Amino acid sequence: MGSVNLQSQTLLLQVRCSNEDLKGQRVAVIGLGTSGRAAAKLALARGASVLAVDKNEKLVPLELDPQFTEHADIQTILGYCDNSHLANADSVVVSPGVSLQDYNLSTLLQSLHELVEVQGRQVMSELDFAAEVLPKEIKVLAVTGTNGKSTVTSFAGQMLHHLDIKAFVGGNLGKPLSEAALSCLKACSMQDAYQVAVVEVSSYMMEIPNSYFCPSVAVVLNLTPDHLERHKTMQNYAAMKCRLFAHMKDPKLAVLPVGNPYLNESFSNHANGCNVAWIDDFPGIKVNVETKVATLSTPTGSTTHLLLGDLKAMGTHNYSNAAVAAFSVLGLNLGIDSDTINSTVGKLHLLPHRMQVVCTDAHGVTWVDDSKATNVESTYAGLMGLNEHKSVVLLGGLAKVLNDQETNGFEQLVGLLNRHRGVITFGSSGAMIHKTLCDSGLRIPCVNTKNLEDAVNCARTMAMRGDMILLSPGCASFDEFRNFEHRGKVFQHLAVSA
Repeated sequence: MGSVNLQSQTLLLQVRCSNEDLKGQRVAVIGLGTSGRAAAKLALARGASVLAVDKNEKLVPLELDPQFTEHADIQTILGYCDNSHLANADSVVVSPGVSLQDYNLSTLLQSLHELVEVQGRQVMSELDFAAEVLPKEIKVLAVTGTNGKSTVTSFAGQMLHHLDIKAFVGGNLGKPLSEAALSCLKACSMQDAYQVAVVEVSSYMMEIPNSYFCPSVAVVLNLTPDHLERHKTMQNYAAMKCRLFAHMKDPKLAVLPVGNPYLNESFSNHANGCNVAWIDDFPGIKVNVETKVATLSTPTGSTTHLLLGDLKAMGTHNYSNAAVAAFSVLGLNLGIDSDTINSTVGKLHLLPHRMQVVCTDAHGVTWVDDSKATNVESTYAGLMGLNEHKSVVLLGGLAKVLNDQETNGFEQLVGLLNRHRGVITFGSSGAMIHKTLCDSGLRIPCVNTKNLEDAVNCARTMAMRGDMILLSPGCASFDEFRNFEHRGKVFQHLAVSA
């Protein structure tokens, strides 16, 4: 019986990989970053001609890119794009890096949406464009939230890998989902196909409501002020996150943090009868930091204990990250038992720039790179996990918009920072952060410096043997660096070059 089922699924994949379902259609792809380029490749593989659009006039047109030169059905428009070009497309695929305010898209998308029922045209996110052709046999685990989503996505992927389950891991984390879809189009046997897709989902990826992306398990880890320069309000931000649940029904599983009013309201507006579990409540996940044991209780009543003592990731907040990952993997109903999932915990490792130990220098000071902490809440979580370590903490960069609040949010760190050796602020928001901390009762030394290099040099003079120097900025990096990875690499270089 199993052999017959495998043969039928293999035949289904063979039909799919030879089916050019968009043949004769024109797909416009807006935004030619990693996601847009992957969507263009997928569109071509599906038989469509592609109109590629990007505001950056310095990009190489896809027609001249070696990865695309074998395809004749591409036209690239860089810089200004007349919306008439887009209006003539059968489908418009919008990359997550493109705001709906760009290209006058809000007006354009409204007019195109009005044509959907009449002429069958579609306006889609890259995520949805990929999900449209993702094989139904693949279980999808989607992870979003303001903080921790990359870590949980990575942990879940690692768990599946260690259990010999073939999984795609990507989305907002590295590889776009279009790459997984393209791989599945080319996979003409079940042995070659993915069993699971673990997808990190950002709020940007959900600005256009999805029709095809429907996870088996969807997780919202948390929600705190972030990306409000784009989403404007916390209500909008929560709505983007909760669109994950729009097409999920029983027995699909939604996992949310307990007690978040924005998420509670948005979830009730978007949920469609799926099972629900909670982070920090039952059914769901509760972590005992003292015993290093997580209790995982499903909506169906089964209970599993996850032993976290072997977890090598720094920071007690990673106990929760590992527990949520394990709970989500179990929720895929792949036949994994508690002993099997426990066997993976000691094998997990963190992604770079997330509480990453860089080195211990000749003076006995340990350097830790948490450059991914691009908002205050992420820095707070990192500090919470350092109860036994005195640190010199580096805060700064470009502070984020906080929903029109009068505060920048750094005052909430004061209680935790007072346990440590000192604080160095730096970057364009450094002086503001310094003032906020000092006005809010900071009792330890706090020095403002111009840039990250000056902050590192100052931290060297302040740290004592056995201390940490922790870069956990609580800010975006764009005042001085290309991104948080660039900032982290510079910090690591400065740490080892003394």
